[in-house]
Amino acid sequence: MIDRRINVRGIILKDGQILAQQLTPDHHGRPRDFWCTPGGGLDAGESLHQGLEREMIEETGIKPVIGELLCIQQFNDGEQEQLEFFFNITNVDDYRSIDLSATSHGLAEIKRVEFVTPSAVGLLPKFLRDIDLQAIIDRQSPIYIQSQL
Repeated sequence: MIDRRINVRGIILKDGQILAQQLTPDHHGRPRDFWCTPGGGLDAGESLHQGLEREMIEETGIKPVIGELLCIQQFNDGEQEQLEFFFNITNVDDYRSIDLSATSHGLAEIKRVEFVTPSAVGLLPKFLRDIDLQAIIDRQSPIYIQSQL
């Protein structure tokens, strides 16, 4: 049986920049110097939308308006298979200012959160630095699928 973790992530794009976060060290104390979009793993029995709403509220304190599915990624992180679903979050202006102290998980899990230029920071997954997210949002391009198994 394959050990698989299902993750959901929000894509919040504003003027060519994406909302991203730098995380605190992992549970082994290893630094996580990359940037990533808000989100995380599903709880048992959660739908993709339920999990994304919960994760976004835990990490930003803001309830997302979830739009279309934009990207899917599948990879093995060395411990288990990861399957990630990236959704467009349409209430972009609500995320202009995030107070991590007003969140349930923000200060424990996140060092910084801000809009960044994807190609200018170590944004993961790497394909988010290379693809035209606006074209996918505007449906000028199909859903992006990345598999590294």
